[in-house]
Amino acid sequence: MSLAKRYVLRLFISLKYVTANVVDRQSGRIVTTASTAERPLRDGLECGRACNAKAAAAVGEVLAMRLKVDGLAREPIHADAAKEIAKKGFKNQTKVWAILNALRNHGVNLHIDDDGDHRRHV
Repeated sequence: MSLAKRYVLRLFISLKYVTANVVDRQSGRIVTTASTAERPLRDGLECGRACNAKAAAAVGEVLAMRLKVDGLAREPIHADAAKEIAKKGFKNQTKVWAILNALRNHGVNLHIDDDGDHRRHV
């Protein structure tokens, strides 16, 4: 297996929760995770019955901090934006980009494999 994309970002978005995992493809294990299902994050947000882009951005910020603590913020972490949006549906596009932008803004070495659209997404 090529180690060119050792760490990959996987997103899980439901009506109620947003979860982001960084997976080590070499070992097949989750190395870091953040979710709105976690009590401290859930209590700090006013999501109600549905999570929004603000909650997704908070998940990205928490994940970025955890990556820094684990010493993985400088490691290249790969995310396929087009694939994630296609899997989650067009309605969740803002949530996907909120997570990706939060990671990028907090200093994570994020490599986005997208459809060639290199505009800043908000």
